[in-house]
Amino acid sequence: MKRLKFVINKNLLLIIAFLVLITAFYIIALILGYSFTRNFIDNDFNTKKIEVFDQSLSAYNDFFQNRISEVSYYQGYLDSLSGKKYADSIMENYPIVKKILFSDTQISNRPLSYGFAVHGLFISPKAIYQFDGKANPDSILLYKANTGSALSLNNVGEFNNMAVRFASFIEATDSSKILNISDIFNTFYWVNSAKISYMTIPRRDEIKTFKNFMQKEGVDSSVYEFDILTFFLDPAYLEIKNVHPELYESVSIKPLFYESFESDPSVITTQMPLSGALSDYKLYFQSSRLFLNKEVSSFFLPIASTISIVYLFLLLIAYLIYRNLKINFRMFKLQYDFVNNLSHEFKTPVSVIKIAGSNIRSATKLSDVERNYYGKILDEEADKLNNLLNTLLSFTQIENKVFRLKKQPIDVEDFCQNMVNTYRVKNPDFDIHYDISKVSTLNTDITLLTSVFHNIIDNAYKYSFPENKYLRISIYKQKKEIFFKFEDKGIGIAKEDQANIFKKFYRIQSQFNQQGSIGLGLAFCKEVINLMNGDITVESKKGKGSTFKITLPLDINE
Repeated sequence: MKRLKFVINKNLLLIIAFLVLITAFYIIALILGYSFTRNFIDNDFNTKKIEVFDQSLSAYNDFFQNRISEVSYYQGYLDSLSGKKYADSIMENYPIVKKILFSDTQISNRPLSYGFAVHGLFISPKAIYQFDGKANPDSILLYKANTGSALSLNNVGEFNNMAVRFASFIEATDSSKILNISDIFNTFYWVNSAKISYMTIPRRDEIKTFKNFMQKEGVDSSVYEFDILTFFLDPAYLEIKNVHPELYESVSIKPLFYESFESDPSVITTQMPLSGALSDYKLYFQSSRLFLNKEVSSFFLPIASTISIVYLFLLLIAYLIYRNLKINFRMFKLQYDFVNNLSHEFKTPVSVIKIAGSNIRSATKLSDVERNYYGKILDEEADKLNNLLNTLLSFTQIENKVFRLKKQPIDVEDFCQNMVNTYRVKNPDFDIHYDISKVSTLNTDITLLTSVFHNIIDNAYKYSFPENKYLRISIYKQKKEIFFKFEDKGIGIAKEDQANIFKKFYRIQSQFNQQGSIGLGLAFCKEVINLMNGDITVESKKGKGSTFKITLPLDINE
């Protein structure tokens, strides 16, 4: 027994060590998981700004790559009305464009009223219009040739820049080659801060003609119509599409060299410089640590849940191991007590039989009184051994489902009368009575029912105070069931023991069972009643007494 306790304690220490270990791993896993999640969110904060950048500039890129070049479709014949229609469409769909300057341009090899001349190539604005989405068609004209209107230098700056670029291109180009993307972008686009200028792209034969103009060759004196448009941008009207609101608390456009003078460590910032006409600006991303912690928590929650589930699973395993150890130890203790008590139960009658036999053998002559006395002792002790063996055998058979009921009609009155008379003769101090109501015959196994009665009545006598050996047996019928109620005024059963008294090998420690008990009596009763498709329950108060109630299906032979 001591060795078993040592093994149990050793296993218990191992379980405790296992619990400490998995708890430590659980805490470490949570810390590492949170750290990983936080680093992951911080990394996303710095990398996913590209997605916000791309989405926010998608409209600008569409405008720059697709809508500006639509001007070339007019082949230089864009006038004030079609120009305003085009400008209105641009400013309606792209709010970043706040103003458009349109120069209706002429190119020829003869001098024009005003313009830019390189050798024999003359480039001149025929009219200059300004579209800002507010003015009516009559007030958008800034200059018109041959009308006497003055041409302000503020209005021809973009025209001059594009004219110089165009003339430089004509002078250096090989008219036999096809224009490539680089030539187009470097010549016919001029991208400046918040400003984009574009000129209609000439055809190859026109490039050859303009080169002849510059070299003063040929006699062609035609005037060629071209369009130069300058788009003025306001970055403040760029629509910012924060596609990751869970990461960026605010996204704004700031000047390229803007720096926040706030030194709040709880605020995290990053930036993304814009390009092209917006290169003097940048997207400025800002989030507080508290704001990002919400995203960290949302990501960390499933990780923590998974770790917690694994931890709880390991705890469950530890609990099951502990429970099995506890049950095994308890079962071993019960079986140990059972063997000890069973040995005592066998040893007592065997010792009595041995003593009686020894006395008979050593006696030279026995009187009738002595012979009857020793015969009674041998008979009673043999009956005890026989009853004990029968109980063990019957319990084993019932528990293993190999026992079959041998039903027969029982006269309930005779059965109870014989049972009560036996105990009155055996124990004269036993106040035992019975009461039968509305039932006369029961069809069941009389041997098993007798064993159940003996166990309950014996317990009622054994666990009662010496001065109050009392038992009332009530038998009555309700519907299709018969009830047996055994009420005593004994020591009672504690509430915590009531759920266990029908378990095998369970014994209640008290002053009334110091001589030992194998703990099978009530367990045997429970198995028998279950075999009869009935039920047995107990109600008890400590120091007041107990009431055992048996319910059986009523099987009456009429």
